[in-house]
Order: sequence, then structure tokens, then C-alpha cells
Amino acid sequence: MPHFVVEYTNNIKDEANIPLLLEKVNKILIAKSPIFPTGGIRSRAIELNDYYIADGEEDDAFVHATLKIGAGRPDDIKKATCDEVFATIKDHFSSLYNKRYLALSMELFEFSEAGTYKQNNIHSRFKK
Repeated sequence: MPHFVVEYTNNIKDEANIPLLLEKVNKILIAKSPIFPTGGIRSRAIELNDYYIADGEEDDAFVHATLKIGAGRPDDIKKATCDEVFATIKDHFSSLYNKRYLALSMELFEFSEAGTYKQNNIHSRFKK
């Protein structure tokens, strides 16, 4: 962990440069190692084709991100990480935000280790 998941409406696909956003977020999380082990970081995007925004009268768009982390990290670390990631999201979409209707949001989802199942040999690559 952590996992970063970004959902975005397909009407911004051509301008959103989602792969670059995922790279930026990974770099933020990697910089916080060992709090977030590099081998556990996953970022992915889901393009939304079916959505309805507000009254449906405009070509509105949205980007919603979720940062999923395991429980146990201090509140100040969680806040600083979320602040930095959301600032990056806002900066990444700033030109698009200034020229069209666009809603940006992010949530932190923290879960307990009970009920999660993992097998990951990627960690070993970073323990050398």
C-alpha cells in the first residue's frame, strides 16, 4: 500500500494527461518511504463513460481520486500526504480547470489489515 485510484470523465481524456498525473503521485509517495513502502505503491485510472453531472445541461467534467492506505500512520503524516497529493492534482488540472467546468475531489480511505490479503515480491527489490 498505498493505492491511488483516479476516476475521470471521458470528456477530458485528450487533455488530462492521466499517465503523467499517476507518475507525479507515485513520486510523492515514493519520497515518503519507508512510511509508504515503494514496492506497495499502485496507481491506476478509471475512465468513466457513463456519468451524469449536476443538471446535465453543460459538458461538465470531474476527477475524483481515492488514496487507499493501511491503518496506523500518524494523522499529521496522512494530512501532509493528502495535502501534497491534492495540491498536485489541482496543479495538474489547473489549465483545464480555468477553461471549462470541472470538479476535482479526493478522499482518503484507511482500512485495517484484518480482511486484506496480499502477496507481493516487489518489496524485495527495494530492500537491497
